[in-house]
Amino acid sequence: MTITVFIRYQLDPFKRAKFEEYSKRWLSIIPKCGGDVLGYWMPHEGTNNIAFGLVSFENLAAYEQYRAKLRTDKEAMENFGFAEEHKFILAEERTFLRQVTR
Repeated sequence: MTITVFIRYQLDPFKRAKFEEYSKRWLSIIPKCGGDVLGYWMPHEGTNNIAFGLVSFENLAAYEQYRAKLRTDKEAMENFGFAEEHKFILAEERTFLRQVTR
């Protein structure tokens, strides 16, 4: 059963460009570590401090393997460091979803 991790980010609205840079870096890192990036979404109109990311995995075990790979991947650790250094993510929530219809 495929699972999709829905990540909701609360951003510093004055640092949205930093989040955009951060999310674009994941486009090569996540697949290398075993995830399927469905995309990242930035505020366009309306609420200016909420963004989303969706990443799918074959199953929960594959997600756990991915998390382990992230911790040893140089580019992933640099991207986490980039986020900590610039403090553009104020909060992050993860929800694990399974698709029931198409």
